[in-house]
Amino acid sequence: MMNWEAFLEPYKQAVDELKIKFKGMRTQFELEQTHSPIEFVTGRVKPIGSIIDKAREKNLSQDQLAYQVQDIAGLRMMCQFVDDIEKVVKLLRQRKDFMIVEEKDYISHKKSSGYRSYHMVIEYPVQTIGGEKKILAEIQIRTLAMNFWATIEHSLNYKYQGQFPEDIQNRLQRAAEAAFRLDEEMSEIREEIQEAQVFFQKKKETGNQHKDNHRNGWSQGGTK
Repeated sequence: MMNWEAFLEPYKQAVDELKIKFKGMRTQFELEQTHSPIEFVTGRVKPIGSIIDKAREKNLSQDQLAYQVQDIAGLRMMCQFVDDIEKVVKLLRQRKDFMIVEEKDYISHKKSSGYRSYHMVIEYPVQTIGGEKKILAEIQIRTLAMNFWATIEHSLNYKYQGQFPEDIQNRLQRAAEAAFRLDEEMSEIREEIQEAQVFFQKKKETGNQHKDNHRNGWSQGGTK
């Protein structure tokens, strides 16, 4: 009988640790007051039902799960611009706290469905009371537009079990191209977007500072 709680615990630990590390990368860019290629980070451990489905699909035994199912631990790193994805990939390649096992570029080579994303499978060492345990984790790096399309496609895939009606499939492919054109348009006005974001952030910080000073009894003339 599979003890799922014990089996999945190292994966939960890996997701938690990697989320903190990747969010820390974003914070470092903010402290340097430069554009962060990382918009935000999410993570999850694959539901037990999905693991069982994949094991049946690939005819895997319980002993093979840890080596043959690469996305039990999954991280997503969202970017504002397509160019940011390459920057994030380079940053991850430089890290010494995990080993990259495999990379799949579904942006330069999109799937037939229209799916675009950059996948990286890593081997990450988790420290447990029983010693170090190396597990596989999948990192998906994509833009917000790519993620929107992929989320919708994933939901529809469950409904149709991968057998999409032709009309739905055609619409999904057109939507994927529209999402990619959106990314291209945003890249064209990248400088203007970033300047506006910096202006907004400074205005927000100035407003917050003014509120803090007022709350603490400070005014332009000095103390109360």
